[in-house]
Amino acid sequence: MTIYCATSNPGKLREFQLAAPDFDVRPLPKKVAPPEERGSTFEENAIAKAEYYGRFVDGYLFADDSGLEVDALGGAPGVYSARYAGEDATDEQNNALLLERLKHAEDRAARFVCAIALVKDGILVRAFCGSVEGRILHAARGSGGFGYDPLFFHEPFGCTFGEAAIEDKMKVSHRAQALNAMFTYLRSSAATS
Repeated sequence: MTIYCATSNPGKLREFQLAAPDFDVRPLPKKVAPPEERGSTFEENAIAKAEYYGRFVDGYLFADDSGLEVDALGGAPGVYSARYAGEDATDEQNNALLLERLKHAEDRAARFVCAIALVKDGILVRAFCGSVEGRILHAARGSGGFGYDPLFFHEPFGCTFGEAAIEDKMKVSHRAQALNAMFTYLRSSAATS
């Protein structure tokens, strides 16, 4: 089954494709200007993006919105994770700002959260969510992953997501949980139709 995903992030696309090798996960067939993200939750943003991008393809398309929530920062950066240090901020700039804001924080508990919205022919089918707990280190470790991965220490792994093998990360990550729920739903829908 072919399913389109609305992302221009090569790291996310790779994770999407690894999550379900039995699906043909493809990026949008043409470049489309992104919509404004105005939602106050990951789910609101994922649904808005999926409905917007779903107009450009036939069949299934999914969009995600995901990010980091840090307890000591009241849940920030949250839906602003990708643009925490500004609209065109790099991962390094976002990470530097996060470390600066946590400089004096003792509680460094955090979680990655992901919401995925699935549409068919532009109409919302369902949303799927996942989250994974960890803590923010005082300095980056590892060159794998993307975004906040080098700062996010996952206790069961004993390392950051930036140090973990992508195959291991995709067994437990917020994105993996939401993707697994979506692909399970799609498999069961295909089996009953």
